[in-house]
Amino acid sequence: MADYEDREHFIPVRKSELVDLLCGKPAALATAEQHDFRQFCRLVAATFHFEYQADMERLKDLYAPFDPDADTITLRNPADDDVQSRLNGLIAKLEWLLERGNYRRVPREHLEQALQDSGLWGLNFVVNFEIFDRLELFYRGDATRERILPRRWFGLRKERRVPLRIFQRLVVLLRFRKHPALPRNVDTSSVYIKEFKDIPHTDLEMLVPGSRPKMRMWDQGTIGFPLLTGLGMTGYRLAGGALLLAAGAANIFAWLGVIGGTVGYGVKSYFGYLNTRNKYQLTLTESLFFQNLDNNAGVLFHLCEDALEQECREAFLAYYFLWREAGHDGWTADQLDDRVEQFLEQAAGLKVDFEIGDAMDKLKRLRVVEQADDGRFRAAPIEQALHNLDAAWDGFFKYHTAEPDSGALPT
Repeated sequence: MADYEDREHFIPVRKSELVDLLCGKPAALATAEQHDFRQFCRLVAATFHFEYQADMERLKDLYAPFDPDADTITLRNPADDDVQSRLNGLIAKLEWLLERGNYRRVPREHLEQALQDSGLWGLNFVVNFEIFDRLELFYRGDATRERILPRRWFGLRKERRVPLRIFQRLVVLLRFRKHPALPRNVDTSSVYIKEFKDIPHTDLEMLVPGSRPKMRMWDQGTIGFPLLTGLGMTGYRLAGGALLLAAGAANIFAWLGVIGGTVGYGVKSYFGYLNTRNKYQLTLTESLFFQNLDNNAGVLFHLCEDALEQECREAFLAYYFLWREAGHDGWTADQLDDRVEQFLEQAAGLKVDFEIGDAMDKLKRLRVVEQADDGRFRAAPIEQALHNLDAAWDGFFKYHTAEPDSGALPT
């Protein structure tokens, strides 16, 4: 079983299209086999959906006291220690859900590096981390994309293609703490959750509230040096006013022109910096409009659906190849892992690090795959697998009642 550091566990194929692909490749299933396998996939998906619905309800209960968008009232008045307990439970459950959806935590040093590096607009930012009680970033998909940026070359407007490393999905979780740097109207009791797409590594700071542009040394020099030079020259000439008058009017105007041009260049540089910053703020507003995927409670639903889809894909793939190719002797985890990765690369052009352990745990729990003493996995025949899945589904809705003592209706 190969371990790929440059590959992710996430399988970017919709589960319905994956089922179609498996029914047609590598050896097309007969009509009856296709029907049975599609039934298998529907039952697995329904089972996982039912289980995730329970997790979703638990998450909604945990998030309710911290949801800034809630339009319901609460009939509880939890004590402070209960609030902290709920907050810890919310964070733990959310981290579990993110892991199921193949998200990874963005290290704090990565965010700090992004603050030091200039983004696409050549601006650096500073973030006051002291205003946050909690700040966490999670990503899925680390890719390189090209962005087209405008530039001027000898007065001509041209475009340039810039390769950028981006996070294809990024989730930001934060909670403010009471701090003098925060406005009074900032809510410090809520937990904010945001989800974005296609965020450049160097622009992470734009997602963090309270970040502000910081002038680079180059900008400070471009603006400050001409201003200081012009002021120095002006002071020097004013101090030597008698000599300046003796030099003649033409010379006076020449020096005033030099001084004015120097100061004017500094002023122009300063307003150029302000213009760049304002353009960045406008672009930031427009970009976040298109790159924002969801907010707060909506992110929980989005993440839950992502995790559910991923679990289904893994289960479909693992069972299919054990059922169709492993035979009675079965396969080891390494053999199955390599076969699934080979199939995804050949049939769909996807280089994925298949998460074999998670898939097998689910299939064993559903009793559609068994593991022998030698560690090999075998798939139950499709008819038996369907029977076991149906029995598990029926077990979710057991209802027992005592029989009445007589035939009379209860009063």
